[in-house]
Amino acid sequence: MKDLALLAMDVAKAGGASYGDIRMIETKVENVSTKNGKVGSYEAIEDIGFGVRVIASGSWGFASSDDLSRESVQATARRAIETALASSKLKEQETVLIPEGAHVGRWSTPCKIDPFNVPLDQKLSFLFQVDEGLRRVKGLTIAECSLGFLREKQIYASTEGSYIEQELLHSGGGMVAFAVGQGDVQRRSFPSSEGHYASGGYEIVEGLNLLENCERVGREAVALLSADECPSGKKDIILDGAQLCLQIHESVGHPSELDRVLGTEANYAGTSYLSLDKHKKLQLGSEHVTIVADSTLPGGLATAGFDDEGVAAQKWELVSKGRFVGYLTSREFAAVCGDDRSRGCMRADGWNRIPLVRMTNIGLAPGNWDLEDLIADTKDGIFMLTNKSWSIDQMRYNFQFSTEIAWEIKNGKRGRMLKNPNYQGISTEFWSSCDAVCKQSQWIPWGIVNCGKGQPGQIARMTHGAAPARFRNVNVGVTK
Repeated sequence: MKDLALLAMDVAKAGGASYGDIRMIETKVENVSTKNGKVGSYEAIEDIGFGVRVIASGSWGFASSDDLSRESVQATARRAIETALASSKLKEQETVLIPEGAHVGRWSTPCKIDPFNVPLDQKLSFLFQVDEGLRRVKGLTIAECSLGFLREKQIYASTEGSYIEQELLHSGGGMVAFAVGQGDVQRRSFPSSEGHYASGGYEIVEGLNLLENCERVGREAVALLSADECPSGKKDIILDGAQLCLQIHESVGHPSELDRVLGTEANYAGTSYLSLDKHKKLQLGSEHVTIVADSTLPGGLATAGFDDEGVAAQKWELVSKGRFVGYLTSREFAAVCGDDRSRGCMRADGWNRIPLVRMTNIGLAPGNWDLEDLIADTKDGIFMLTNKSWSIDQMRYNFQFSTEIAWEIKNGKRGRMLKNPNYQGISTEFWSSCDAVCKQSQWIPWGIVNCGKGQPGQIARMTHGAAPARFRNVNVGVTK
């Protein structure tokens, strides 16, 4: 494989490329689910191929193939050159990459138990136990449980002398309980609405505590059918980390992607309110809000040694005590915001897609509060947990989120269960209303496995860490 990677780079240089790289990707996926005591679905995918990206005559060119013969590698590299030369006829400016040293190395996800060595019968047996635990709850209508695993072996080589081998491994799963009543359907999921996924092996599954929580999750789904609706009006709200995960993703993560800011990418999630004039000037949130990007986070789904441009993993602040200070960047765009090096955020969905600026792991830094103390300190509020739905505008500014469940807080005590809760706001006003964040021991890294971007569409994975946090005087209401 190394010979083929270097061959592609030789062809790129001989064709006149000022820069070239190749990514050779071998992917293995296994997904299994159960539904009401039966196998719900099973999926096993194996895939291999490569993509060559070049800059020639100041423009990008890209080509890919699943034929790993020498002839195919040579032809694909030449096709990338031809594409770049054709594109250069319409260019408005030269494409120039900010410098990055040549890296030669190997990086692998730490793993205790290889999930692809765990027999399918063992995985199904575990899921059926969880499924049975959910269905022991009287009144429960549907029980769904799932596990998923991904291994990606990567080879990256560039005309600048980098040669990197990486092996990424992701594991996880979750469960969902549905209760159906008179004109009403309620759901509870665990550990979050999308399950819980992290980088690592089958030990991630063993730490999910699905069996320990299945009956509680089932009981909450049934209890929601007879719960009161969430009241409407201005309330102090406390969000659990699983909901804050998506809040961070949609209202800070996507807006911080520099390609959206520059308008070179607007598919799926629009552009951004974090324009260049706001860089290091905008007070995005309160002094309690520090949001950190970290491609080195242990267990993070975007954790790797290097990105898809061969840039080493890094950790930096996007928001520092409320002030917006950093972007997610690539080698092409980093200089635009004054950085002297890419933050290493370029990733592609497989071998046949070009890398895009992608969110890495992003988390809200923990504070000093204990959750029970925070509830005791809240006079009139609502504690909302687990995302149910969301919407946000094309600038990532005005939003609405709903959660699966909530509890009313009166005079410092958790009271009645509430159903169909939602809250609305404007990104900067919302983050500015944050006056308390819980401590490190309650900070959980939540994995997202289905972030869409680009055209043709690409899926990426990342993790958002958060502990429960309080936001003052927020509009709340009912989702129908």
